Amino acid sequence: MFSMNSLSKVPRLRITSPLLSGLVNATICLLLGMLLLSLLLAFTDFKEQSVTAWVYMIHAISSAIGGIGSGKRAVNKGWYNGGIAGLIYGIIVLLTGFLGLDAHFDASTIAMLVLTFASGALGGMIGVNRKK
Repeated sequence: MFSMNSLSKVPRLRITSPLLSGLVNATICLLLGMLLLSLLLAFTDFKEQSVTAWVYMIHAISSAIGGIGSGKRAVNKGWYNGGIAGLIYGIIVLLTGFLGLDAHFDASTIAMLVLTFASGALGGMIGVNRKK
């Protein structure tokens, strides 16, 4: 049978790159947020007209959590590492929309990139200053 000693011998995956760590954290948060939003839409009387605002909030929170993860792995310049992680996260989301959903480039695209960069940078500042 399994014991606590055998579970401690299982190799753990540790991401050392600040950028990759932030992107993984942001993607996991995005998946959980979108799942929660989908369940709210399916099982409550939540209006579809307000989905856009919720999607932007989910992206901001995901980018901030990605920035925290990125800043936590970085030794210094948390705003830079978190901001770059947030910007790349935003670009990946936008490319997915352009390629998969035939979305268009407009002012909301720029707003999304500014939002993900700013919230990622803020998360990076929080992450680099957290106690390790």
